Amino acid sequence: MNNRLKVALNSATFLTGCMLTTGAMAQDAGASSGSEEIVVTATRRETTLQDTPINISAISADMLEKQRIDDVRDIADFTPGITISDTGPTSTGSIVLRGISADDTGDSGSDGDNTLGIYLGEVPLYYDFKLLDLERVETLLGPQGTLYGVGTLAGAIRYIPKRPNPDGFEAEVHSRVYGKDHSKEVGFQGDFMLNIPLVRDHVAFRTASGYYFDPGFIDYPLVLQEPGVSLPQAGGTGNAIGPDYADNLRMVRDVNFERTYTTRNQLLLQYNPNVKAILTYVYQQTRTNGRQANSAGVLGTGPYENGSRYVEPHRRHAHLVSLELNANLWDIADLVATTAYTNRKVREVKDQTDQLLDLELGYEAFPAFSAYLIRDNNTEQYNDEIRLVSRHGGPFSWTIGGFYNKQTSSYPYVEIAPGLADFYGVGDTNPDDIEYASITRGKVTEKAAFGELTYQVTPAWQVTAGARYFKYSSRLAGAIVLPLLGDPLDPDELPQEGGTAGKSGWVWKFNSSYKIAPDLMVYATYSKGYRLGGPNYVAPCPNPVPPDQQNACALPDELQYGPDTTKNIEIGLRGELFDRKLNFHFDVFRINWSGLQLGTETTYGAVGITGNGGSARSQGFEASFTARPTRELSIQGTYSYVDAKLTSDAPGIISIRTVPGDYSSPVVALDALAGDRLPGSAKNAGSLGVTYTRPLGDAELIANWTAVYRGNVVSRLGWERTYGELIPSYVTHRASLTYSTEKYDLSLWANNIFDKYAVVSIGADRSRIGVNDGFAVRYYSRAVINPRTFGIEGRFKF
Repeated sequence: MNNRLKVALNSATFLTGCMLTTGAMAQDAGASSGSEEIVVTATRRETTLQDTPINISAISADMLEKQRIDDVRDIADFTPGITISDTGPTSTGSIVLRGISADDTGDSGSDGDNTLGIYLGEVPLYYDFKLLDLERVETLLGPQGTLYGVGTLAGAIRYIPKRPNPDGFEAEVHSRVYGKDHSKEVGFQGDFMLNIPLVRDHVAFRTASGYYFDPGFIDYPLVLQEPGVSLPQAGGTGNAIGPDYADNLRMVRDVNFERTYTTRNQLLLQYNPNVKAILTYVYQQTRTNGRQANSAGVLGTGPYENGSRYVEPHRRHAHLVSLELNANLWDIADLVATTAYTNRKVREVKDQTDQLLDLELGYEAFPAFSAYLIRDNNTEQYNDEIRLVSRHGGPFSWTIGGFYNKQTSSYPYVEIAPGLADFYGVGDTNPDDIEYASITRGKVTEKAAFGELTYQVTPAWQVTAGARYFKYSSRLAGAIVLPLLGDPLDPDELPQEGGTAGKSGWVWKFNSSYKIAPDLMVYATYSKGYRLGGPNYVAPCPNPVPPDQQNACALPDELQYGPDTTKNIEIGLRGELFDRKLNFHFDVFRINWSGLQLGTETTYGAVGITGNGGSARSQGFEASFTARPTRELSIQGTYSYVDAKLTSDAPGIISIRTVPGDYSSPVVALDALAGDRLPGSAKNAGSLGVTYTRPLGDAELIANWTAVYRGNVVSRLGWERTYGELIPSYVTHRASLTYSTEKYDLSLWANNIFDKYAVVSIGADRSRIGVNDGFAVRYYSRAVINPRTFGIEGRFKF
């Protein structure tokens, strides 16, 4: 069966199922009868999922557990309209909602703000906290710029934690042990939850903590034994495995493991049910030693091997402290006030040899030349929000509030070339072999006021209008040093140069819904979303820029980038039929995106930065359903179609080498053209799952099989002419068999059952291949999915 026919059949199967039995897979709360309703708070007030007149899906706590959804990377399998590329534990990953992304795919994901907001409770923080002890995960598709800020250009993902319970003691222990194909290690996860009522009805403490060890499966067979002495290509440029391999190189196995410790702790202080405060502290740290990517066969490496010259450790951790106050003000309105502080630190080490050789600085004259970078990201964020949500009843309801956010970041950066200082005779003044170092510091401050008003025209018909005014300012300063040329070793010894920027504006939303029947609702939304501009964390260039030396720096017009906006119109249908044996959701949408924030490069040093240019459009539909033909059988499905393209040209933003593999050919910047497909998102995607529950006395035997389809993805704008790649579609399967009682669950499970090899994203492009001055280039890489994983787990409740 050819690929085109396979995609057509998959699309037809999912679409037919959705149109005949469309519903909400993510809203399955795990009750086989379907009688349990999920309550969501996406509109800043409690409503049932079926009564919420916007495009929202909710994954319940039961489904998070049964489908082993540990973090945000797994959400896309069960939520239409999202493409998440699992690039491993080096970052949060690449998350694209409704095709709103114009950046090249990468092999390491992202740790920064994107086109969506991620919230833990009331606090915005772009970080992949483990999904422990949650009530649900809510995904809001489409711009959410009125009630939410901080990058909700395409939507928002909200983790809703379970709160301390002052009425009784609770405890839960969970453990998972598993194996993974192509790995030498055994995986383990252990976590627990403890809820203690300290003063009944008034004070309670709840903690949820866990440790995760996920085995790696990517090997690094070409790691230098002694950098600066060992030869990077002991066997030549065609194959590194030669007679001198053992004297120069070594194998490091399973580098892309994940070791994560996470804890969330909450203290509830409750005067009565109408006045309460919750103090929260969250901490998570993650360690790994390499990328979840191969090197596309360079120097004879295999599909689960990377040709890096160095082990590439990543260390990430985040602290979050928040205080949330809730008060019922005389049954007129609920006051919700949240203040939070977050601190995020990331350190990565990465092979930088090819980048420095590409600058044509003559380093190839040193036979043992290699280099690596150490990059730190230290970010602190303070945010406050206060809002009033009406509760007085009547035809009018409203929400008003204010928001403040301040984010400060520093990016120390250093490139080290072992042995190079001695080679140039400056080892005495540069003992650490620093080739380049920089420091950049920035601050972004946002203030906003927002409100929404809803009028219940009739019991079946409501209309809502909302607006948000925002204003932000951005500041950047930094410096660079080149110690090989006599500069100081520390860039902080030089004056800091930089610039400022800022903007203000309005976003808005209009929404209306009508209940055709008690369990059938149609809704429509027209909304505008925004994403702040900010600093590119690249040190400013000196003025004038010195010729004939490394100048990895930003010109004045490259220091900052501006905001971008979206306008979204959508119509949806949500309902339940046949005594709740069938529930469904279906919507069509169109998003116009202007002032795109696009990935580009600095004029000097080809450092990746963000710029603005062009416009784009994304349109399509999303559907999901849950059908329960019998009490024992449940069928769930999702499907989405996203057609996302540029609608105007973006000049000079795509960098390529004109002749692939010929490093004497120039690097040029091509235009992105109207009609270019946006990278990073699947045009077609879907899932189909079947769950069968068999009563066994006081217990149940639950069997589940789920298939997930991800359509093809392009790796960059204009991929056919810019040496990008059309990443093929793939299907994976997962299954579980669970023996469940009121007090404990025992499960056998497997993910990627047929051990499918699939690429999720691409690092660099196909013009950065070949041999450069006698060095085999290792720019190009392919991030891949996890191979077959299988294990056993148990969950015990007390």
